[in-house]
Amino acid sequence: MSLFEDTNPRDLKQLLDQIHRGDAVLPEFQRDFVWDPNATQELVVSIALNYPAGSLLRIRNTQSLFAFREFQGAPRTNGNRPTFLVLDGQQRLTSLYQAFFGVGDHRYYLNLQRLLAGHDFEECIFHLRSNHKKANEYTRGDAQARDLVLPLGVLKGGSGGFGRWSKNVVRRIEDRDERDKLDDALSDVEEKWIQTIDDYHFPVVTLSDSTSGEAVCTIFETLNRTGVKLTAFELLTARFWPKGVNLRELWTSAQEDHPILKEFAIDPYYILQIIALVSRPTPTCQRGAVLDLEADILGAWWNRVVAGMADGLRLLREDCGVLIPSWLPYNPLLLPLGAVLTTYDDVHGPEVGAIQQKLRRWFWCATLGQRYEAAANSQATKDFVELVRWIDGGVPPESVTLFRFDPRMLRDTTFRQRAVYRGTYALVFSGGQRDLAGRPRDFHEDKPITTELIREHGIDDHHIFPYAYLGRQQPPVPTRLRDSILNRTMIHPMTNKRISDRAPSVYLDVMREDLDPSQLRVILASHLLPVDDDSPLRMDDFERFIGWRENAIWEEIKRVTGLDHADELIEEEEAE
Repeated sequence: MSLFEDTNPRDLKQLLDQIHRGDAVLPEFQRDFVWDPNATQELVVSIALNYPAGSLLRIRNTQSLFAFREFQGAPRTNGNRPTFLVLDGQQRLTSLYQAFFGVGDHRYYLNLQRLLAGHDFEECIFHLRSNHKKANEYTRGDAQARDLVLPLGVLKGGSGGFGRWSKNVVRRIEDRDERDKLDDALSDVEEKWIQTIDDYHFPVVTLSDSTSGEAVCTIFETLNRTGVKLTAFELLTARFWPKGVNLRELWTSAQEDHPILKEFAIDPYYILQIIALVSRPTPTCQRGAVLDLEADILGAWWNRVVAGMADGLRLLREDCGVLIPSWLPYNPLLLPLGAVLTTYDDVHGPEVGAIQQKLRRWFWCATLGQRYEAAANSQATKDFVELVRWIDGGVPPESVTLFRFDPRMLRDTTFRQRAVYRGTYALVFSGGQRDLAGRPRDFHEDKPITTELIREHGIDDHHIFPYAYLGRQQPPVPTRLRDSILNRTMIHPMTNKRISDRAPSVYLDVMREDLDPSQLRVILASHLLPVDDDSPLRMDDFERFIGWRENAIWEEIKRVTGLDHADELIEEEEAE
């Protein structure tokens, strides 16, 4: 008997509809959905360009071999037995379901003004948090028509959904010629992009319903430990080989000369992108520009760019608190940073400090302002050009001048909001101008937390008010607030073990057995935590603690960005 029921392509819209109806679910043993919104955007771009996005594997659920759960964001099955269990493809299908059905933590949009102006599709797709004021505004047809912004959730109805949406947009225009012109333009968008998405197929392998549970588990384990990514750098290595340039050897030597490149697991393709930025009369780091690089250009710039990248990483680690690679908010931030430091690599003396000061301010504004959430290569090019202009005496880049921040968003910032979460961690660990403590210190050994200490002792990201402790409160504290960056810091494994699920007042008393009061105050202050005896940490007052730490981090944000007031960017959420 065959292991496979069939191996046929399936419509994407059919697959997503099965998720929505509860016909397709996940086996309970599957990991949680972990993709960040940028990965979702990249997948949507691949779909719109009709590029292959891998195959899917599922099994017919006739035998009910495993407990199951719904895809994240999908309606509950309410006891109905699903038809299929998806074994491979969870992250992709969840991403596409959330994007095209308008559910989950983020909402996805297509800026049709930019698309009609000739910009690449990938530069026109963007996302917002679901509780962002702009996301609420874009639930209204008038705002969508005004900005010509298409919520991707419209496309759950396929091209028909887009057709109804476009008619609603067009009929708002009073001038007949302008109305006809826009109608024709939107028809072109539908034909070129929307219909491609509507017609997209995934190769789907469906296992026979006679497949044993043991076989399913073996297949699943194999899927999760295999898979090799072919990088663009490897493709370019082959391209340059006939020209006498061995990129692999160059990169090996670069990592030996600058170990920080290896420590941060830098993609060598970034070096080629920076060369494209700094070597061209009109800077760009798009793929086409990289592929156009000649061997003599590569030879002239390689060492300078490698050194510039290494200098940029040292600036981030030593001045901006990016102690480990997982705290780098956006990898493409390295492109303008490395390009600027390459461009000014012959500068010496006080001018170096002035350049670094501007780069630090730009880094914080670009990170916390989430400037690299969409069209990262275009944003990197724009920032590079504008940073050079600023350093040469011109106005600051838009990443700085347009920066706005609502400190309340920190309450909603968990590891899923990768950039702000990582950026806030880096900000706390940059030390800044804190009078009492400086850079955070280890609770266990009372030493400044360094890259080496994190690596050697397994110091990791943990809750301040323990997760389980907050779950026991009545009413229980919402999960998102428990996991908020406001309730996290880096803690030694031994300290975390001592904390366990105890109230802060209890575990702080335990710590005082090993640390005198002044030591403990310095350690707490170094993590931007309250130190007074009547502090919300000592009083086990989580609500007051969240407010205290939100304000403490907000003061740091204002200091590093130059911002002097908060903006209301998010909607108030109803209590859970």
